[in-house]
Amino acid sequence: MTIETHLNDGTPVCIRRVRRADEARLRDGIARLSPQSRYLRFFSGMREAPPQVLRTLASPDGHDHLAWGALRSDLPDTPALGVVHAFRDKNDPGTAEYSVAVVDDYHGRGLARLLTAVLLLDCAREGLTHFTVHILPENRPALTLAHSLGAEGAGYQSGVSVLDINIAEALDALRAETGVPGLVAVFDQFEMDDSRGEPLGASAHEG
Repeated sequence: MTIETHLNDGTPVCIRRVRRADEARLRDGIARLSPQSRYLRFFSGMREAPPQVLRTLASPDGHDHLAWGALRSDLPDTPALGVVHAFRDKNDPGTAEYSVAVVDDYHGRGLARLLTAVLLLDCAREGLTHFTVHILPENRPALTLAHSLGAEGAGYQSGVSVLDINIAEALDALRAETGVPGLVAVFDQFEMDDSRGEPLGASAHEG
C-alpha cells in the first residue's frame, strides 16, 4: 500500500515502507541534508553514512524495525523527501526508539507529522506503546514536534535530551491537529487498509 497525501502547500507525496532497494535513496537523502540538519539528526556532521549504517536503515523487518519514507509523487524520479524509523528496544519490547529526518527544502510543510502519523499507526499495530526519542537541546523544531505529541522528559544522556512519547496519546494529538490537512488522508487510508486486512508495503511507486 502507498499512502497518497499532500504537504501543507499542496505538494503531492506518497508514503510507503522503506525497503532494501532504497539504500541508494537513503544515501542520497542524507547527502542532501544541510550540515546542520545532519548534525542534529545523527549528532555528527558526516556527509555520508557508513555502509553498515545505511544497510541497517534500509533493512526494516516490519516488527522490530519499522521505517517509512516519503516520495514526491508528481516528479518522474520520485525523489525521497524524508524518512522515519522506529527500532524496538530489546529490553523493553513495548518501546521503540523513534527518529525522523526531512530534506531541508521541505522543512516547515508538515512532512514530519505526516511521516510520524504513519509510523505511530504501524507501531501501534505491532504492539508498541511508547517511543523514546533523543534530541539535542538546540534542535528546537524537533523538540516542538515531540512536545506537540505529548512527550515528557526522561532525562539526559551525554548532553542529549531523552523524551518519552505515549503512542496512543500522540495519535490522539495528531488526529486533533488542524494545521496539517494531509493528516486526514493518512488516517483514512491506513485505517481503510487495516479494516480490509491487506498487507501494507506494496507500492505503486516501485522506482
